[in-house]
Amino acid sequence: MTDEHAKPDGGLTAEEQAVLDEIEEQNVDFLRLQFTDILGVVKNVSVPAHQAEKAFTEGIYFDGSSIEGFVRIQESDMRLVPDPDTFAVLPWRSDGSGDSGAARLICDIVDTDGEPFAGGPRQVLKSVLEEAEEMGYSVSIGPEPEFFLFEKDEDGNATTIPHDNGGYFDLAPKDLASDVRKEIIFTLEKMGFEIEASHHEVAEGQHEINFKYDDALSTADNIATFRAVVRAVAEQHDLHATFMPKPIADINGSGMHSHISLFDEDGNNAFADDSDEFNLSETAYEFMGGILNHAPAFTAVTNPTVNSYKRLVPGYEAPIYVAWSDTNRSALVRVPDAAGVSARFEVRSPDPSCNPYLGMASLIAAGLDGIKTGADPGDPVREDIYEFDDAKREEYGIETLPPNLGAAVEELETDEVLQEALGPHTSEKFAEAKSQEFSEYLTQVSQWEEDRYLETF
Repeated sequence: MTDEHAKPDGGLTAEEQAVLDEIEEQNVDFLRLQFTDILGVVKNVSVPAHQAEKAFTEGIYFDGSSIEGFVRIQESDMRLVPDPDTFAVLPWRSDGSGDSGAARLICDIVDTDGEPFAGGPRQVLKSVLEEAEEMGYSVSIGPEPEFFLFEKDEDGNATTIPHDNGGYFDLAPKDLASDVRKEIIFTLEKMGFEIEASHHEVAEGQHEINFKYDDALSTADNIATFRAVVRAVAEQHDLHATFMPKPIADINGSGMHSHISLFDEDGNNAFADDSDEFNLSETAYEFMGGILNHAPAFTAVTNPTVNSYKRLVPGYEAPIYVAWSDTNRSALVRVPDAAGVSARFEVRSPDPSCNPYLGMASLIAAGLDGIKTGADPGDPVREDIYEFDDAKREEYGIETLPPNLGAAVEELETDEVLQEALGPHTSEKFAEAKSQEFSEYLTQVSQWEEDRYLETF
């Protein structure tokens, strides 16, 4: 990618100076310099606003050895370098006095040699996007993150008691959280989001807010911000918001369906072909073929928790079958009825617990490999795959996603394309952390096991 923010003679860029001007205009007192660790947890270094120029010109040092998946103690000195395009005042920090209080900047990470840290999740995504640019494409992604709103107990701890008993597209009085969603939306819009829709989801206490598609890097930034805003606003209403994929058994879990399209150097949708039955180009089919080919491996990244695989089971509208369709939602990839500039397809397996940078990077790398290799996604499956038995799925050549986190990590470790996309540092640290997580899970005894076996044997 070309550097849009090259510094003239080592000074401030126009974008950086504009941020300094806005900090003064908005009476910002503190800056929250944000980044994510390898697991997607947002980290934050707070500095006085008068340190903004230093942050842009020199960076802010921090101890990388304290961050999950970064570096060893002897390599600990790292720097945060803010991206001026990500500046936003935090509306919930206002105290009503006219002082905005705080603003945030999302940062890139630089190592001791002044080079971008290859193990930083945002840098991983940037590297994949550079590859796309070299192939003549830019990538747009539109996510649909879902979440639950739960009550708190008398001590202020989170419960799994839904805030309401509404269902899909319900209105008040069943949807008690409509005002909470409105406040989330207003907050996001103040931070520059363009909200397209919001509604109550299928499960009690479950909600979805969709924001407009954007370039992949901005989308990943937006997902990280979205999760923080939802939690902050929920907290103000004495509620707990969670992006845990399956917080309650026997009801639908939360996904983050991701709509993807490529645009060429002239700004045309490279996925569009109006002469095709599904309005998709050969490039789109090849990209989709790459998604299907690498789905078992990228599942470890897009569905990165033990709990993710409680959602990826038949019967709850979550896709577990590696196939594509235009008419049903049992397949991994769905092609919406859209054409021209809106031509795209939807990958339905990711969930909102994933690191958005690594998740987007994995999907894009899989698709780009499909273009390079001329991958064939096969024919669409228009029947309900949930109704297929093993023999029929075998007849159609339909594979399933990994059944658990351990199996998904094994797939990731043998996929050379995704290993290269993540880079040796990130792929090793990620697999190590997730293998440990799965091993710890296997040693635990659940309430279900106690209820099932304690008095029986």
